[in-house]
Amino acid sequence: MNALDIINEKRRGRELSAEEISFLVNGYTDGNIPDYQVSAFLMAVCLNGMSDAETAALTFAMRDSGKIMDLSQISGIKVDKHSTGGVGDKTTISLIPIVSAAGVPCAKLSGRGLGFTGGTLDKLECFPGFRTDLSDDEFVRQVKTIGAAISGQTDDLTPADRKLYALRDASGTVESIPLIASSIMSKKLASGADTIVLDVKTGAGAFMKTEEDSVRLAKAMIELGKIAGHRVSCFITDMNEPLGNAVGNVYEVMEAVELLKGNGPADYRELVLSLAGEMIFEGGKADSAAQGRTRAEKTIEDGSALEQLCRILDAQGSNRKYVLDTGLLETAAEEETFSAPHSGYIQGIQAELVGRAEAALGGGRETKEDPIDLSVGLTLLKKTGDYVQEGEPLLAVHFNSREKADAARELLAKAYTIGAADPGKKQVIKKRPEDFG
Repeated sequence: MNALDIINEKRRGRELSAEEISFLVNGYTDGNIPDYQVSAFLMAVCLNGMSDAETAALTFAMRDSGKIMDLSQISGIKVDKHSTGGVGDKTTISLIPIVSAAGVPCAKLSGRGLGFTGGTLDKLECFPGFRTDLSDDEFVRQVKTIGAAISGQTDDLTPADRKLYALRDASGTVESIPLIASSIMSKKLASGADTIVLDVKTGAGAFMKTEEDSVRLAKAMIELGKIAGHRVSCFITDMNEPLGNAVGNVYEVMEAVELLKGNGPADYRELVLSLAGEMIFEGGKADSAAQGRTRAEKTIEDGSALEQLCRILDAQGSNRKYVLDTGLLETAAEEETFSAPHSGYIQGIQAELVGRAEAALGGGRETKEDPIDLSVGLTLLKKTGDYVQEGEPLLAVHFNSREKADAARELLAKAYTIGAADPGKKQVIKKRPEDFG
């Protein structure tokens, strides 16, 4: 068996065996197969696709390339959640405290932002001292003790996926549903949870631009879960405009905390409570997702979800005072508004342009090693379906550099569409788990 034969077979459209795929993945991870050969393989996959069996083989080979988290010491059903990424998506920061306050243990491994999409670890580091590098023992012990932990993925978890992901980005082979599905699910299966709830974003600010492709991705991941013996639930959610009102690390943190205090934008609240309801149901603490949602709402009303976020901060090196008073968090030095050029209804807000504007302010990165400014961002004052008068503020820009603010404004000038017709409010959830049967 050799890499060239495997590449040629895939290029001709033949279905590869699990052994062939495992040989290629292991050889690449170990450094015995070079980038250029694996790039050719990835391009062949992009052009010819993969069968369900091939996608499963690739997923399991990447999962097994490193260690698999052992969560057996934690009692109860462990439920994990993953979002495919978007603009203003600060869901985890509200969701994990709610679900764990309802009695479902949450062992959450998260990542950093890249490009115009934000990352949970970056947001959490807005809390001074917050540790995102818990060891495995610390991670498991914290979940056992307080019911929740949020930390970064360790280097020995799915190393094959990490190498392949970087190569896909460099070789123009990112947009392949089998490659996307196997990448996500290899990490989720290696994270050790019993059941997985997925938030698949769709639209201009998402990885999957059309609802049709988002559904295809969701179905592929559901099938991978079944093959692996895990239940996977999927939501398809809108990312044509940013989620909530805050875009930018510290402002998203503030909005997430506000939700736990009973406030927050309607679209963000709807998504968090829907995801929470499903996770509480899957975690065995409710008889239905609707009942799970009721329990989720109760944790906000009685303050237990807010208290749970405080406990997470205390346990991971920060201090609950930053939750109780978010005004203590570092924000940008300057602020100015961006106003409507003429009157009318907001027809749409291009999420990608808003995300790119936030990155231009210094809040995004091109590579995972790039430094970012956690204090900059944007606050949307009007959203799709709102009526605005000429000169009325559309959003606030929070910045530390005039030059960067001017670059962001150029992008924002193209982000809003204003017209005469009322388009109505966008529905954040396009499809729910029951829509997948």
